[in-house]
Amino acid sequence: MELYNGRPENTEGRLEREVRTYDFLDELGIEYFRTDHEPANNMEACNEIDAVLGVLICKNLFLCNRQKTKFYLLMMPGDKKFKTKELSSQINSARLSFAGPDDMLKYLDIEPGAVSIMGLMNDKEKEVQLLIDEDVLEGEYIGCHPCVCTSSLKMKTEDIVKKFLPAVGHEAEIVHLVGED
Repeated sequence: MELYNGRPENTEGRLEREVRTYDFLDELGIEYFRTDHEPANNMEACNEIDAVLGVLICKNLFLCNRQKTKFYLLMMPGDKKFKTKELSSQINSARLSFAGPDDMLKYLDIEPGAVSIMGLMNDKEKEVQLLIDEDVLEGEYIGCHPCVCTSSLKMKTEDIVKKFLPAVGHEAEIVHLVGED
């Protein structure tokens, strides 16, 4: 794996949703670094990607309430454990569960394995509430996917908060997750 500054020179063979992500970031003037890789299906592969990027990639979870009337995108440190009960009480939503692949496509134009804050650019109706664990905001950089699981990005946290989120019309609700047993 190599680290590149910005978009691929040749986008042939890449999914339209990935190219659209690069177009949007470039339009906003957000600098990003990129590495291309095979889908990461274990922690070893994730650790290799993190090492190339020089940042811990965020764990991004797409959640919903039992009635599927509210959807949430949770960003949290990749090494922190997720506890449904801990989050449910903070956002006043009982019975949180993982949203299915159909909902990922419908709301974020993302498939399993590629869930990312970048998907919010596809949420035109503002159906998804962004939740960010406070620890994510402490880092200088955020690592995420460009709406596909075969590339990963590194960009400044400040650019996500001050440029990307306002451009997509989303505000983050900050949560505090302990993530311990």
